[in-house]
Amino acid sequence: MTNSNPIPRQRVVVTGMGMITPLGHNVPDTWAGILAGRSGFGPFTLIDKGEHTSGGLCEVKEFDPAQYMDRREARRRDRVQQFATVAAAEAMRQAQLPIHDDNREQIGIFMGTGVGGLRTTIEQEHLLLEKGVRRISPFAVTMIMPNGAAGMLAIDYGIQGPTPTIATACASGNDAIGHAYRAIQRGELVAALTGGIEHVLVHCAVGGFEQARATSEKSEGTPQPFDKNRDGLIIGEGGGVLVLESLEHAQARGATILGEICGYGQTTDAHHITAPSEGGIGAARAMVRAMADAGITPAEVDYISAHGTATPLNDLYETLSIKKALGEEHAYRVAISSTKSMTGHIMGATGAIEAIFCLLAIRDQLLPPTINYVTPDPECDLDYVPNTARPAQVRVTLNNAFGFGGHNAVLVIKRFSS
Repeated sequence: MTNSNPIPRQRVVVTGMGMITPLGHNVPDTWAGILAGRSGFGPFTLIDKGEHTSGGLCEVKEFDPAQYMDRREARRRDRVQQFATVAAAEAMRQAQLPIHDDNREQIGIFMGTGVGGLRTTIEQEHLLLEKGVRRISPFAVTMIMPNGAAGMLAIDYGIQGPTPTIATACASGNDAIGHAYRAIQRGELVAALTGGIEHVLVHCAVGGFEQARATSEKSEGTPQPFDKNRDGLIIGEGGGVLVLESLEHAQARGATILGEICGYGQTTDAHHITAPSEGGIGAARAMVRAMADAGITPAEVDYISAHGTATPLNDLYETLSIKKALGEEHAYRVAISSTKSMTGHIMGATGAIEAIFCLLAIRDQLLPPTINYVTPDPECDLDYVPNTARPAQVRVTLNNAFGFGGHNAVLVIKRFSS
């Protein structure tokens, strides 16, 4: 028996954006770097290079948390939580979202991260081994736990709605936005703070990716998404946060609307713990689901923000998945780029950061480039916007994010029109 009175779906819009990346500590600086084709790649400074085989890292440069929060509070927050604090503050400033006793239970926080406070985990373990258990910080647990950032942001802003944290590896940021979108769409919430954060620049994580042969060993001109000579990803760090609201709520308070989230597709490969499913079938299914949810056809997609890690299998299978999802004819027409060529791969934060890039591409009618693209790969033969930003008509975008464990999450983000 079908429901003759389905619950109306609320439209979900974006009213605030914030980020901290290897290209800048905010949205304007990062976006300027993206449009200029500037690389965030550089030498190891947060950890010693030692025996690491990665050619470099994409670190957040010159970051002093005391510039953004009280020093005492900064000491109680892991680096990943500090990133969340900075990005959320920028997004909330832009949104000017009022939070008070009458609405605080109708506002939520949905954060994504691959790991959580990994730096604190490592530091506290070393402290214990060197000086004993009594030297462990009383804040160690709250700095380590993956949900720590969401809990701290809830306290910062007095948000009392649901505040889950989602960990689906490199799909986490997109999944967090997708779940926030669903909650607002169903009318469970009027607004949400959502996004992704990550810091895994510690020896065991970097070394783990290296041992899995996922990282680039080049010392310059890397990573190279979709290039024939790509040899792996470069690990990055940072965060991206958005404020989402129901259209009704945003319009009632006169908020500036930056764009609309109108589709979300989520699938699992069930194939291999690290390698994508053969031919990119799982990723294609997520794109198809997202477009169906948004009620759009493949021909309406103007731009795809690719996962584009610069690993041999990801780039090949993502290319095949785009052809499967959009059909080969439109796949060859649509513009695609990997901003990881500039930011590095920021793991659980990457989907959220790249969702913001989609919104900015729509705002400015400019496509971000894929830099370090030198030698075309006959098997990756689509339009990857090589090396230089490009003016274009951008109305509808897909934002792809795929993670270890076989997780696939795709968002449809479009220009807002009443």
